Parts: sequence; structure tokens; C-alpha cells
Amino acid sequence: MPIISEPQDYNEEDLYIDLRRTIGTPLLLKCEGFNFAGSIKLKAAVSMIEHAERGGRIDADSVLVESSSGNLGVALSMICAQRGYRFICVTDARCNLATRQLMAALGSEVRTIGEPDSDGGYLGARLRHVRELCAADPRCFWLNQYANPANWLAHYHGTAPAIASRFPELDVLFVGAGTTGTLMGCARYFREHRPRVRIVAVDAVGSVTFGTPPGPRMIPGLGTGVRPDILCESIVDEVLHIDEPDTIRTCHRLAAAGFLFGGSTGAVVSGAQRWLAAAGTEPTAVAIAPDLGERYLDSIYRCGWVDEIYGARTDDNQTLVRGVPG
Repeated sequence: MPIISEPQDYNEEDLYIDLRRTIGTPLLLKCEGFNFAGSIKLKAAVSMIEHAERGGRIDADSVLVESSSGNLGVALSMICAQRGYRFICVTDARCNLATRQLMAALGSEVRTIGEPDSDGGYLGARLRHVRELCAADPRCFWLNQYANPANWLAHYHGTAPAIASRFPELDVLFVGAGTTGTLMGCARYFREHRPRVRIVAVDAVGSVTFGTPPGPRMIPGLGTGVRPDILCESIVDEVLHIDEPDTIRTCHRLAAAGFLFGGSTGAVVSGAQRWLAAAGTEPTAVAIAPDLGERYLDSIYRCGWVDEIYGARTDDNQTLVRGVPG
């Protein structure tokens, strides 16, 4: 058991779940939620802050600012608390209450955007507020996960090599697409070091990341309303788009087996199941689970919320798996 003095010093990197017994599909799930920030975003948070420190762009008087749907905001709150920076997280109404409370408990200021922009959705509105904050106060420094190469470099140097080392026979990797930091870091690494590995991005229906039409999205963490600058589509082999009811159904199926994961994991596993069923073979397949499910208890795991947002049935007339009464 390690002994640490800083919260970022602990991150379980080598935990995988074999989902064959749970979902009937040969899929290995890399669990990234076992650290003090509770998600894979800890890697990007540390990388972006250290990059800014090394470049002399922030100091003790700086006010760090970032737009986040939740997990990166928590990770940045933790690192800023540890290093003594003031942090403002700009989020929106879809961010889970528990996540907003956690950021506040760590000493961060949380700005919640209540209305989306007409063209860029909630993300567009959040980015506009971030720019206004930076224009009004020269102490503010925007880390900008959507354009910051330190975001994807965290996974190029960390997540991808860990997967490659654990599975030298890897055939296909499924990665959720949010800011695309994890996706780009993994895709670049495997293109350079193991080009035979197929990189399959999983996005949400309604996301504009890969050029599809915008639409309503209620589950935070996957998809965007504004295309991320760090995205390079040419290094991604395929893109799958998952409906949110499918995401919720998969989350509940995993929970019924004792594995409580967040919405992004539900989407990635759903997409991987679809891809592997069509493949007709059993390749060595890994999917990345960005976080756990505790922060989603008041949304995707509460049937009152599910019924309110999606109705009791999905479009294909299949009843959603029931969650906690609400």
C-alpha cells in the first residue's frame, strides 16, 4: 500500500474488468475512477497545470479558470487546493449537484450557466463566460482543455502506454469523445507505436464533435456543442454515436451486476457491444471507463429523472431498466 503526501500521487492504473460474464461480450474495461479526483480527468488536470507552471504563465496570484461539465472541474479543484491556486469552474445546469458541491468543498468557485447559446449550446455559453472572466481580470488564466495540447499529452504519455504494456496483443480500443483529450492522446500513441490497433471513438447523438447535427444532450461528460480544437479526425478509425437511452440502459445493466459507472462508460460499453457484435470475431478489445457512478445517483440512476427526461420507454419501445425511485 503506497504512502503519499499529495492527492495526485495515487492513481490506480492497472485495473480492468472482464465484462464477458456481465454483458455477454468479450470486452475489457479499463477503470480510471480510482483516484482522489474520481476520474481520468486527474491526468489532464495535472498535465495542464504543470505545463502552465513550467511555461511561467501562472504564479501565486493567478486565478485559474476552466469550463467543465464536472469531472475536470473536480480534478482541477483538487490540484488547485493542493497547490494554493484560486480556481473558478464554469459549468452548466446539467452538471450533477454532487459534483458542484464537491468542487465547492475543495474551495473552488462554481459558476453555473443556466441557459444555452442558440448556436453552441451550453458549451458555447460556458466558453463565452470564461472569455468574459479573463477579459475582466488579468489575473485569470484559462487552461482551455479544448485546445491545450497538455490535455492529450497526458494520455499519450500515461493512459495509452499503460494499455499497450498490459495488452501487447490489443486489436481495438474504444474511447469516449468529450474534449477528445483521452481520444487524441491514445490515438496518437497507437498510430506511432502500434498502428494495427483500431481506434474507435464513441460519441453521443446530438454532439457536433464529428460534424453531425446538434441535438439535446442531458448526460454530462460525452459529446460537445463546439468542436474541440485538439481534435484530429484522421487518426481515428471509426466513430460510433450512441443515444442517451442506450447509455442509460447499459449503465443500469452494469449496475445490476454490481458495477456502478458514469454515463460516459455506459455509452462506450454500448458502442463497443454494437461494434463487437458486428465484427463476428473475438478480437482483444479494451474500452476506457472514465469515472464511477456515485455522482450520477440523482440523474441516470434515479428513475424519476429518467422518466422526466426520456419517458418510461425508449424509441424502440423497450422499457428502460428501472433505477432508484424518485
